[in-house]
Amino acid sequence: MRGFVQGDVMYIRKTGGPRLVTLPDGTVMSRADLPPADTRRWVASRKAAVVRAVLGGLIPRAEALQRYALSEEEFAQWCTAVASHGEAALRVTRLAEYRKTRA
Repeated sequence: MRGFVQGDVMYIRKTGGPRLVTLPDGTVMSRADLPPADTRRWVASRKAAVVRAVLGGLIPRAEALQRYALSEEEFAQWCTAVASHGEAALRVTRLAEYRKTRA
């Protein structure tokens, strides 16, 4: 949640869409759980957070693509990997192994 403090009062900036979503597994996710927009090192947990946020309705797909400078193809690969093999498939060291099983 982004905002600013003036005196003893905190003002919260308005953002489009929901502030919190409950994911299918029961966890609650907020925009604060998303990686920073300037992320350059994409570890599996950050990729998974973006996928969960889009699938859970926290942010629209178009916003995620723009915010993180992702191509449609790259994001689709992340979604496919998670759907097929779970979060572990997003690890760079596992990509070749999972691609072999699909071939």
